[in-house]
Amino acid sequence: MGVPDTTGPDTTGPDTTGPDETREDDILFETLEGGLRRVTFNRPQARNAFTFAMYERLAAFCAEVAEDRATRAIILTGAGGRAFAAGTDINQFRAFRTPEDAIAYEERVGRVIAALEACPKPTIAAIEGACTGGGGALAAACDIRIAGANARFGFPIARTLGNTLSMGALSRLVALVGPARTKEMIFTARLLDAGEALAAGLVQEVVPEGGDVQARALEMARAIAANAPLTLRAIKEAVSRLRPQITSEEGRDLILMCYMSQDFREGMDAFLNKRPPVWKGE
Repeated sequence: MGVPDTTGPDTTGPDTTGPDETREDDILFETLEGGLRRVTFNRPQARNAFTFAMYERLAAFCAEVAEDRATRAIILTGAGGRAFAAGTDINQFRAFRTPEDAIAYEERVGRVIAALEACPKPTIAAIEGACTGGGGALAAACDIRIAGANARFGFPIARTLGNTLSMGALSRLVALVGPARTKEMIFTARLLDAGEALAAGLVQEVVPEGGDVQARALEMARAIAANAPLTLRAIKEAVSRLRPQITSEEGRDLILMCYMSQDFREGMDAFLNKRPPVWKGE
């Protein structure tokens, strides 16, 4: 059975983070031994929800390591053990007013996730706790996903904000789990537990309860880093070419239908005020 969605950014207290601001330690970049790099989403108080600035720093990192011969594999993870990432911080949407705001947001996030997917280095998502919304899209762009027994996956947007996924994000999700499972996940707005995610193909491995997800991800990264880098790069690029390419223009009408709706305003207000939304379909 799926796990009820109890995730989301901690919106208690005043919002002090602007759309393009981030603390230096909101996202951490470490160089490990053996050519390994680790990226840690470090906002555990907000279940590692992303600010816009965090997305940009991740994109810059992907560009930095793309041609760095010393980098052999990358681990992405979330701090605190409660979440990999719970998507975009809802406070980032408060300034949305125009169709251009909605399009710019989806193109911005889509560009960052595409940069992660296109990074020629093997990427491993080490997932504990909630992996939802944009966090799920980031994980889907990684090459390998290792989950802890407490991991939960889903895109509960039909119950929370009433927005939509970009065509690129949907394309990756459908490639992993198929169209029927994709629609079932989003239509029901439920989260899959780790066992369901493994069975569906969302993750390749689940570390048993009590096991160390970070240690297992490091072990796999070391094994990958020991192999021929050009072979890994060629296979990663070849697999990417097999999937239909989606342009940023496709799906704009669907983005605007949702983000410019009264339902999206209602969903955002309900989420921030911790009340159930009242949907009207308009």
